[in-house]
Amino acid sequence: MTDPYSTLGVARTASEKDVKSAYRKLAKELHPDRNKDNPKAAERFSDVTKAYDLLSDKDKRAQFDRGEIDAEGNPANPFGGGFGGGGFGGGGGGGGFRPENMQGFGGDDVDLGDIFEGLFGGRSRGGGNPFGGRQQRRQPPPKGADIGYRLRVPFVEAATLTDQRITLADGKTIDLKLPKGVESGTQMRLKGKGEAGPGSAGDGLVTIEIDSHSLYRRDGDNVRFDLPITLDEAVNGAKVKVPTVDGVVMMTIKSGTHGGTVLRLKGKGFSKKSGGRGDQLVTLEIQLPDDLEELKKRLDGWQDTSDPRGQMS
Repeated sequence: MTDPYSTLGVARTASEKDVKSAYRKLAKELHPDRNKDNPKAAERFSDVTKAYDLLSDKDKRAQFDRGEIDAEGNPANPFGGGFGGGGFGGGGGGGGFRPENMQGFGGDDVDLGDIFEGLFGGRSRGGGNPFGGRQQRRQPPPKGADIGYRLRVPFVEAATLTDQRITLADGKTIDLKLPKGVESGTQMRLKGKGEAGPGSAGDGLVTIEIDSHSLYRRDGDNVRFDLPITLDEAVNGAKVKVPTVDGVVMMTIKSGTHGGTVLRLKGKGFSKKSGGRGDQLVTLEIQLPDDLEELKKRLDGWQDTSDPRGQMS
């Protein structure tokens, strides 16, 4: 990984929200479960995750922006390549560092203490360590690697934010509280639930995948549902039972209701990130009886003179 900003495709001025949004989009696209025959996607997924880990940590992001650490989180070389080769003088033949080679800095009157002070934040004292008083900060020991998990959540349980039980790599089980606005691709971080390391344990990264449902369809924060009703219920009106993600409720159908009418059940959808819940949108589908003979007898001699397609011309 070179530059975490380039890896996520965001500018250095990107907000936390922009970084998170870019990561979620790439995580969905590159997740190994969706790219089983594409090893390069798995490599990119790893790079994207590392980039997000760095940029989502305010301290690490600030250190990277200041050039104190590299894209892997390791300390950057404070000397820009060291003093190899011919030293300041640049000449061969055992040149190294010589006062006579300092003409570019003012000739024989150069105060080497001033140079070291500018480079290292402290003057050389008594011929000792020329690096002066300020010591380089010791980096903390690295943490262990993160462990990825994939958690399939039933549709209804995702809509109602039912706690989910997951088994970790060490065999222990924990109950996860799903976040508001959960969707497929949502990633949850479990602090300290990764591999052990010299400094501390890594984290567990749980990617959510919401299952489809035989009756319901998700539409943003709303849930859509098609409800079959009889011709008699549409003509005369009725009170009917309607299944929802929270259980069965009663709904009133007005007399003369047309097929395709959409009725709204407030607060029966998915949770919203901003709070509250979406709705369940019920589309009515009028179904004729299997045996039409009795209906034909009742309609014998009657003809519908309306023109439902008149406005289409």
